[in-house]
Amino acid sequence: MPKLGISIYPSKSSFNEMKNYLDRASALGYRRIFTSMLEVRDSIDETITNFKDIIQYGNTLGFETSIDVNPAVLHEIGINPQDLGFFHDLGVTAVRLDEGFTGHEEALMTQNPYNIKIEINISRGQHYIDMIMDFGANRNNLTGCHNFYPQPYSGLGNDYLLATSAQYKKYQLTTAAFVDTPSGSVGPWPFADLMVTAECERTMDFATQVRFLKATNLIDDIIISSSLVNDKDLKLASEVFNEPTMTLPIIINNSISDLERTIAFEELHQYRGDFSDYMIRSSQPRVKYRNQSIPPKEGPTTFKRGDVIIGNDNFGQYKGELQIVLQPFDNHANYNLIGHVDSTADILIKFLHPWHNFKLRQQD
Repeated sequence: MPKLGISIYPSKSSFNEMKNYLDRASALGYRRIFTSMLEVRDSIDETITNFKDIIQYGNTLGFETSIDVNPAVLHEIGINPQDLGFFHDLGVTAVRLDEGFTGHEEALMTQNPYNIKIEINISRGQHYIDMIMDFGANRNNLTGCHNFYPQPYSGLGNDYLLATSAQYKKYQLTTAAFVDTPSGSVGPWPFADLMVTAECERTMDFATQVRFLKATNLIDDIIISSSLVNDKDLKLASEVFNEPTMTLPIIINNSISDLERTIAFEELHQYRGDFSDYMIRSSQPRVKYRNQSIPPKEGPTTFKRGDVIIGNDNFGQYKGELQIVLQPFDNHANYNLIGHVDSTADILIKFLHPWHNFKLRQQD
């Protein structure tokens, strides 16, 4: 079952700050914790104690913790990759390998007696996961998680995100990726302009980031990368993560009528199966509202991609049909323009498919 996650950084926050954060997130249904040892350099023994205390507190709340390491970190703290007793004592559910080995070592690690999961860096790409599987990995103890990228323009391209994630879904493995919000006040590194997985997320609002990763159908778990996020954003991510169907944020026109608002935002829409290259059609409203008037309004001469339109009284049997424009076409006074898909959410349109349901939501 997909899980929503938060991040904590014990070398950057006090126990009480993290405890309060876990309490707030747990109450909203969050079930994953991401944490990292990559940035730990000083006072290792003290830091390990800090990790253990908060991880084990998280366990009492039902969280599953993944801890990020690499071969250099393991060497520095004296851990044999084939003996995961150290991580068992910490209380973690998974060890994430930011950098890995040859594939053979990872496969052996999945066969540990503690059933600690080995989480592989999906963003590495190549045929890494295939090599691990070729060495007989225990897939019950194997998952994948993408990187996040604090540097602007360094995030994954969309095609690469989808292709690498698909490599892991081929083996029915759980996948994860990151979203971020400016309200997160703590991160692992000195500089970060949002720590997101895909570069397109950096210009999206927080809710759209979550919707985007869900819409791919290739990412199971979604993790907020920065820590100590405010209550508003924790609640928002939880609400969006649990939306039962794809939801598109719409910026409405001031001229929208009450009936048009009802059609747009209170109906469950279905992408008509006999689809057009020019529009997504939601035809059921024209049946439900066929006896109500939708007076024509002034509009543009040409509709553009992302416009949300409704057939008006001029349109005969098509009155009341809602459409989302996919490519430009002329307006012959049969439609009322009621709004537009938020430009940063335009990418969501490509993940709508014929016969699938969707909802529209007014963008604040």
